Amino acid sequence: MSAEQLAELSDLAVLAAVLLYVLAMIAFATELAFGRYVAGKKAGRVTARPARQVVTVGASGGAGDGVAEETAEPADGPVAEEAAPPSRLAVRAGTAGLALAWLGWAANLAAIVTRGFAVSRWPWGNMYEFVVALCFAAVTAFLLTQLRHNVRFLGAFVMVTAALGLGLAVKVFYTAAGPVVPALNSYWIAIHVSAAIIASGLFAMAGVAGVLYLVRGDGMSRLPSREDLERVAHRAIVFAFPLWTFAVIAGALWADRAWGRYWGWDPKEVWSFITWVAYAAYLHAKVTAGWKGKAATVVQLVAFACLLFNLIGVNIFVGGMHSYADV
Repeated sequence: MSAEQLAELSDLAVLAAVLLYVLAMIAFATELAFGRYVAGKKAGRVTARPARQVVTVGASGGAGDGVAEETAEPADGPVAEEAAPPSRLAVRAGTAGLALAWLGWAANLAAIVTRGFAVSRWPWGNMYEFVVALCFAAVTAFLLTQLRHNVRFLGAFVMVTAALGLGLAVKVFYTAAGPVVPALNSYWIAIHVSAAIIASGLFAMAGVAGVLYLVRGDGMSRLPSREDLERVAHRAIVFAFPLWTFAVIAGALWADRAWGRYWGWDPKEVWSFITWVAYAAYLHAKVTAGWKGKAATVVQLVAFACLLFNLIGVNIFVGGMHSYADV
């Protein structure tokens, strides 16, 4: 198969991945719509109050002849509404959503592999290829997490994020298969960029969980509790942060080899460091200051905004030695 045919096959695989991600999003959304409700707060317990003496007027006998009635009154706190069992439609929709997500993941992977063979290099040398790989990493993070923990509630939101990302790559960032600038013809692209892609995928899943945390109300909801959403985000960041740290260090080593210096205050370098500091602040606040809840979520979403600007905004709006977006 020629390079041109492989490139066309890669483009078709991207479109197939978009379609499958959209269908998976619809299936996951159906599961949320017809699934069980989840209580927003813990239900108050029903405790027995001390026995209350009721004395019948005119009864023959002393005060002790009254009828003792033991009443149970709810303690302070909201009473949980009984959760309805999930409907058969919700169960089937969730299963279909996972199957479609895996098929979309396979199409996304096929797009990356065929693109790599078409250009005879690592397939993330421009903005289009990077975004395609980033969407693949985000979906991979979701699916691998689902293998160990039930996080299907994130499915609809991760799928729509991946579909929109691939759509943006096709409509805005698309670059025809071809060679890259000489500085990118290095084995360091497999080390530095790969680590950045994997970390960014995990950060993206954490960002989705963080947005859902802020959107979710305190009452009854089809989403899981805020504690569960915060736990998912925190675990993803704990895994992603060392990878991002490694990506920054590897980038400095690559810069020394390519440009003769480790650090040059290039906009991409600066925003990579700002992103690292923001996520470090989030982890530091969680461990030392005991931050949790809304405050911690806001910090991690600020860090996620820095990440998005570093990955996309710098390449579009800011010039520099890392400007290889071709948009």
